[in-house]
Amino acid sequence: MASKDSESFFEKVYGIARLIPYGRVTSYGAIANYLGAKGSARMVGWAMNASHTKDVPAHRVVNRAGLLSGKHHFPGSNLMQQLLENEGIRVEDNKVVDFDKHFWDPAKELGHSHNN
Repeated sequence: MASKDSESFFEKVYGIARLIPYGRVTSYGAIANYLGAKGSARMVGWAMNASHTKDVPAHRVVNRAGLLSGKHHFPGSNLMQQLLENEGIRVEDNKVVDFDKHFWDPAKELGHSHNN
């Protein structure tokens, strides 16, 4: 069972994920860094895995190389890729094509970080 602290962290993660614009992606680490939790990319991944009932665009969060590392948490084998492609993001070999072009960095887009 998740602790109160992790639930609060997850809600902060969801808040940032909901701000990722249509047609853009970010990384687990970028969200963790923005929240002042550098090194907590894995916890952001856990939050994304637990987000499927929370109206969070988890498909827009990938690993730092643009890989769809969380795709196995989506129903069906290609749902994450299909959702990204529906937003105009090309995916080849489970990786976002032109990742740098599509990358949305919350620290740059939203200003200074939200420390816990």
